[in-house]
Amino acid sequence: MIGYRQASFQQLLVPLGCEKKVSKNLLKQMLIAIISSGLVACAGQSSSENDATAEREPRGSDCIFESTIRDYRVLDESNLVVTAAQRKNYHIQLSRPAYGLNSTWGIGFSSPTSQICSGFSSVVFNGSFETEEIRISSIRALNEPEYENLLIRFGLKEPEKQKIPPPEDIEGAEVEELD
Repeated sequence: MIGYRQASFQQLLVPLGCEKKVSKNLLKQMLIAIISSGLVACAGQSSSENDATAEREPRGSDCIFESTIRDYRVLDESNLVVTAAQRKNYHIQLSRPAYGLNSTWGIGFSSPTSQICSGFSSVVFNGSFETEEIRISSIRALNEPEYENLLIRFGLKEPEKQKIPPPEDIEGAEVEELD
């Protein structure tokens, strides 16, 4: 019967016939290389899946300079569109419904900086009994088709009806009358 002995991790790394100890630095370097290659493999995984997910998820990290805000339009109690300079539209989502936002005479913004950003900026308006301040959960810049689709989604604009072309007469497709 052939005998065997249990080897330690260091002994497994040493080539057969070599009795020198493997230095701790070499072990650390090998461990770092293994972990790094694992991280690189995970980071390079299927960028097309990440792109598809990014298209479905709303962008919410856009900011607006407070001095560029020109107009706003309330979509519902939790959503509004702000128009800034150069006719840029931004969809703002609030962290909770702002009851009375539809009937208020005006709104304001509260921010510690000159920029209105999601997370730390708020919409300020006169609510039913007192002034309310509601935190902004996301701000997203809109292009023209996105703006139109948003208005349609909230029922503020009728979708364009597609014109159906009249049926064409096709030769040989006449209806035959039976007696």
